[in-house]
Amino acid sequence: MAADKALVPAWIVGEFAGTFLLVLFGCGSVAAAVLTGAQVGIFQVAIVWGLGIATAIYLTGSLSGAHLNPAVTLALAAAGRLPFRRAPGYVLMQFLGAFCASGALYALFAGPLRAFESANGIVRGAPGSEASAMVFGEFYPNPAWHQGAAAVVSPGAAFLVEVTGAAVLCLVVLCVTDPRNRSHPGPLTAATIGLTITMLISLFGPLTMAGFNPARDFAPRLFSALAGWGGLVFRVNGAGWLVVYIVAPLAGGLAGALAYRLFFQPNYRAETA
Repeated sequence: MAADKALVPAWIVGEFAGTFLLVLFGCGSVAAAVLTGAQVGIFQVAIVWGLGIATAIYLTGSLSGAHLNPAVTLALAAAGRLPFRRAPGYVLMQFLGAFCASGALYALFAGPLRAFESANGIVRGAPGSEASAMVFGEFYPNPAWHQGAAAVVSPGAAFLVEVTGAAVLCLVVLCVTDPRNRSHPGPLTAATIGLTITMLISLFGPLTMAGFNPARDFAPRLFSALAGWGGLVFRVNGAGWLVVYIVAPLAGGLAGALAYRLFFQPNYRAETA
């Protein structure tokens, strides 16, 4: 019997659905925390993010490799694990998945969102309304954890945080998926990546909201602009929406790929030679 022919190529399904789930679970955990108080503290938000990403990878890894992040796609291409010509298609599906998930969250949390804004005197699109827009896009310092040291986050510091986080994430992805790495976690690969995200958000979430993913930031940010917050979401941090949340993660992805190719990949090959 001939195999069933797929209506949509596997990589499209994988990247769209995987990124949809990433944003649904991840931004959903932020929405639940900010709007309802369902999560207490940064770790509870972070662990939902991590579990959500692990789930998305388990569901879509065999379809597309579950990049779910333009920085990871760039890192894999730079490491020679993906043809560069395929990267734009992957990135497009990631943005579309994230945008659609933002719409779903907006519909699901419409009531709590209005109640939160009313209770806190927030006028959507006015200065200070990033306190509700953070359910979608990201800002520094984190509007929900702005006390103490987190209240002072310069553009340079925010850029460095996002570069560092994306570099660590992409290095972990490249190393745990290298078949020559004798200690790679096998069936626990998705869980390892998810826990890496949990740790990174726990560390850096109070500073920049720990994006490390241009699709996760820009698509929800764009949706929020269309949903009433307007240009505010692109003005709060000046050019930070571009430099900190798009350029920095991509630079971090390249840095992670460089570290992998210089130090880890050659040694993995040497061990199995």
